[in-house]
Amino acid sequence: MFYREAGDFKTSYADDSQTFPIKFDRYRYWVVLAFAFLVVPFIINDYWLNAVVLPFLIYSVAAIGLNILTGYCGQVSLGSGGFMAVGAYACYKFMTSFPGMDIFSVILLSGFVTAAVGILFGLPSLRIKGFYLAVATLAAQFFLVWLFNKVPWFYNYSASGQINAPERTVFGYAVTGAETQAWAVYLVALVIVVLLAVIARNLTRGSLGRKWMAIRDMDIAAEIIGVNPMTAKLSAFAISSFYVGISGAMFFVLYLGAVEVGEAFGIGKSFIILFMVIIGGLGSIFGSFAGAAFMVLMPVLLKNVMVGQLGWATDLAAHFEFVIVGGLIIVFLILEPHGLAQLWRLAKEKLRLWPFPH
Repeated sequence: MFYREAGDFKTSYADDSQTFPIKFDRYRYWVVLAFAFLVVPFIINDYWLNAVVLPFLIYSVAAIGLNILTGYCGQVSLGSGGFMAVGAYACYKFMTSFPGMDIFSVILLSGFVTAAVGILFGLPSLRIKGFYLAVATLAAQFFLVWLFNKVPWFYNYSASGQINAPERTVFGYAVTGAETQAWAVYLVALVIVVLLAVIARNLTRGSLGRKWMAIRDMDIAAEIIGVNPMTAKLSAFAISSFYVGISGAMFFVLYLGAVEVGEAFGIGKSFIILFMVIIGGLGSIFGSFAGAAFMVLMPVLLKNVMVGQLGWATDLAAHFEFVIVGGLIIVFLILEPHGLAQLWRLAKEKLRLWPFPH
């Protein structure tokens, strides 16, 4: 069959350790990337960009970041919304302080600033873990939101307390401001997401990723075999915060354009990202994309079906969305803790054994 290892043997260690060892998987991902880069820019419009595609791409980066920390390293965090706020406000300060800086450099530097903040708030993980670490990161969430609300320097002493993204162009096409084009904003976001996903995939498959997983499985045993808990945990916090900060910068500059920290990056944002990781699958880069796709598409589907077709009230459909998400989290935690990614893995295993799956 076309989805088998038979005849697809390897002759070198490099071939054996590649990300997608089965040729069909490699071809499938190349087809998806080709469609994303060569087809979608010609058919995308403002509605699909703002309602589906851009939130999916941005939340995927945030989910990858949280998955690195929680899924791979086993460190619970409820402060993702606060770290997104750090990325957004760092992006705003860079854009207003350095008007000539391009959008990619601004977003990248915002990630590094968030990584430094993440290391600072990751220090308690050296002494506490589990529920106590979750409470510590929750405190970071509330502290960061309070800080950005109370210190006028962060929003350049604006009377409204709101930050607005200055205009930026890429190759002459506006990607921020009022005169943006959907395909240009989409391509900027897509390039960032693809690069970050490839880097995350290689990080988790390398020596650093193995150290994270050793700490996650049993930190005492990991320390005995030579893994330094301090460097492993702090590196996970730094890289996770880097990803979440970049998602916050993209959320501000490419998606919203203007934000107030309390409304855009409250505690609800942290829980949404956590739900994406749980539903998509802990310890899986693909699961981060699957969870983000589910959490973005489900409200759009419910709104179109319940409000548009069945005539339900908008607030009733929104409450029903919470019921579905809560029920699915309970189901996944009980029946399939590894989420949608594990279901996809099982489906591929059965395809490889077809027509004799067991």
